[in-house]
Amino acid sequence: MSVAIGTSQYQMGISPVTGCGFSYSEEELETGLSNYITAIVFDDSGKMRFKAMFTEIATTEFQNGEIEQFLPDSKMYEDWRVGEAIAETYLSHHRGCFFPWPDSRDERKRGSSLPGADLVGFQSNGKDDVFVFGEAKTSSDKMYPPGVMYGRTGLKKQIEDLKNDVEIQKDLIMYLGHRAVNSNWQERFKRAYLNFDKCRTNVRIFGFLVRDVEPHENDIRTRVSKLAVDHHPDMVIELLVLYLPQNSINQLSKKVVSYRKGGVE
Repeated sequence: MSVAIGTSQYQMGISPVTGCGFSYSEEELETGLSNYITAIVFDDSGKMRFKAMFTEIATTEFQNGEIEQFLPDSKMYEDWRVGEAIAETYLSHHRGCFFPWPDSRDERKRGSSLPGADLVGFQSNGKDDVFVFGEAKTSSDKMYPPGVMYGRTGLKKQIEDLKNDVEIQKDLIMYLGHRAVNSNWQERFKRAYLNFDKCRTNVRIFGFLVRDVEPHENDIRTRVSKLAVDHHPDMVIELLVLYLPQNSINQLSKKVVSYRKGGVE
């Protein structure tokens, strides 16, 4: 089952700096939540590897049972966590991205948010890889653009930093590199690093807004225009806005938990 591409609402900009808005119907949202998005929220792939390792060292049924206490459970997650999972799912299925290490695995406590890009990984054209940095924000704000666009941790500043600050890019690459050692995606990291080493602007940057209001191009129109100033030809920047059915964001966490338990109430 593929992830819905959605219905186009607007497009703007000229490559390599572009923006687009698109919407999901209730059915498209529910289909995504019931499959890929819930799997990402609960980090099913990481959970399987973790459990396999502990199963090898467990010597009794008691120890096997104790493993479960360390694994993600069906507690309520913040709605913005689900928004990040929506962004990751969409970019993976429709922009050729691969994000091998969710930042949730590095939390010191559950529910915290680490500094740096929300999504760090690769984009592939089938033969080669380049680094991808992504920021996702979720908002029901009625303003266009929403408040999450502004401030020290707003999408505006974060995307500008990813565009202009090579040191931030290098920190993110080092973060991913430590986790690439002996992984099954180590070769992809090496290819992306070689491309970055040849040209420090050969990266992909995505800003992703998840909204549940009526679509309006003012959400990103100014940002696309500003980001295009002094842009680098090798650096592709895209801002995406996904419009969910109205007033649905505050139900996202409840729905993924319900799907994990076997069905929406």
